[in-house]
Order: sequence, then structure tokens, then C-alpha cells
Amino acid sequence: MNIAQLQQEIIKLKKEKDVCVLAHSYQAREICEIADFTGDSYKLSVDASKVTNKTILMCGVRFMAETCKILSPDKTVILAAPMAGCAMADQMDKALISQVKENFPDYTVVAYINTTAELKTICDVCVTSSSAVKIVNNIDSKNILFIPDCNLGAHVAAQCPDKSIKLLNGGCPIHACVTVDDVKAAKALHPDAELLVHPECVPAVCELADYIGSTSGIMDYAVKSDKKEFIIGTEISIAEHLQYMCPDKKFHILSLKLICPNMKATTLVDVYNCLAGTGGEEIELDDDTIRDAKRCIDEMIRLGG
Repeated sequence: MNIAQLQQEIIKLKKEKDVCVLAHSYQAREICEIADFTGDSYKLSVDASKVTNKTILMCGVRFMAETCKILSPDKTVILAAPMAGCAMADQMDKALISQVKENFPDYTVVAYINTTAELKTICDVCVTSSSAVKIVNNIDSKNILFIPDCNLGAHVAAQCPDKSIKLLNGGCPIHACVTVDDVKAAKALHPDAELLVHPECVPAVCELADYIGSTSGIMDYAVKSDKKEFIIGTEISIAEHLQYMCPDKKFHILSLKLICPNMKATTLVDVYNCLAGTGGEEIELDDDTIRDAKRCIDEMIRLGG
């Protein structure tokens, strides 16, 4: 089968089997085209909780599928590519942060959504890259332990000067590898382009940006902007998606290093195999983990509303 035939078969199967397909924005174009919902990790989880389908197929990484299960425990959640993890989410575990909390007992633990379900069980509040500043500002406590991404944490700290924010050495290795020299090289090639970057990039790169925001924020900014040319400082698939969305504009990738191997692990054939019953992995979380992890997500919704 060619790509178009495979997509048609997937569309047929998901209807027959009452499956909702979710695709993170970093997924390949051919996967996003057959998805029922696309977006960032939290948006997809909320979308999944609202649909009537009893089965959710996540085209993304493991922590995203876990978040779907936390918010929709009554649904069957399948991760399309079982090997698709997240280097950032795996950097810190429950044992490590429990020990850190003992050293900072009066600190509110704020966890980026890019963390495991197990780690979320001992955190106070969850945040996304788009909601982090608002939520941290709304927390009653002055003292904040922000995990795991120190670059996003530094961005939040700069926007929340009244807070005392403790950061640990963690983050997205893909975004963090982009350098100021990469920015200078991209701007030399495209001098008329605005630079849009994700706050997971290092502070020195963010300082050179015309806009700093989440994946969804970057896409919204580019679509609505009167400007015609952009350098995209996040996973390279976003530049591709934007080019389809705005054919009258030009989108350039900031660096060839901005490729997430975990996001690229899912293929269209993986999606087909899941729907055919021969692939994927069902996400299973015990009741205690779901209950405890959901607390920090509920608090995110309360403070970010």
C-alpha cells in the first residue's frame, strides 16, 4: 500500500473499532492528517477525556499516554510506539525528588507535564509550557521547586520575579543543544525572518528570540502574524506543518539538531498495526497512581483557569 491507501485504511479501521487517534504536533505530517486531534501533550489529554470513544490511540510518547490514562481512567489507552519515551521525563524519578523535597520542605513542587505518572504522584502542581508562568504566579507559596526543565524554569523565573525558584539540572536535550552560534547562522541565512523559540531552549538562545512560547503558541503566532518569514526554534516538524498551513509564508528550521528521535519513532504503519490489533502497548496504571498523579493536574486546571 502507498501512503494514501494506508491512510484510507486507517480511517476505515478507526471508525469500525471506535478508536480516537491523537497525534502530538511533533508527529509526521502523514500521521497528523489521519488523527482526530492534534496539539501539545496537555491539549491531547483534555481532548481524549471529552470524546465518547472507549479506546484512545496516542501517537506521541509514553508520558503523554500516561496523562491520557490519568484523565480518562475508564478508557483503554494505547501507545502506538512502545519504545517512544522522553529523555526529559526519564531524567528524574520519584526517589530523587522525594530526597530533594526533604532538603526543601517549604517549597511547592511544580512539575512540568513532561514527567512520568509516578513522579507526578509526589508533586504539588503540574504545568505546561504555555501555562507555567500564569500558574507559578498564582501559587500562594513564594518558594518554588521547578522540575525537571531548568531552561523552562529559568524562563518562568524571569517572568515571576516575586518568586524564589529552585531549579535542578534537567531538561530537553534536543532543545537544549541549540546554541547562540546556531541562531547567528540561521539569521545570517534568513535576515528578514523572525525567530520563534520554545522556552526549553537555553536562556541565551531565548534572549535572541522575537517570540518565546509553547509549540501551540509558536504555531498560533506564526499563523496570525503579518510577517512573512520565520525561523522555527523547536522540533523541525513544526516548520513543515506551518508551511502546509501557511503556503504564502516561509518557515526555516533553526537547527538540524532539533529532531526528536522519540517522536520520530511512530510511523504510519505503527498506527495501522495498532488498529489491526497487532501493535502498540496498552497503558496500565494502578488506582493509587492515577489518584495521586491526578491531584497535581487538577491543581493545574484550578490555578490556570
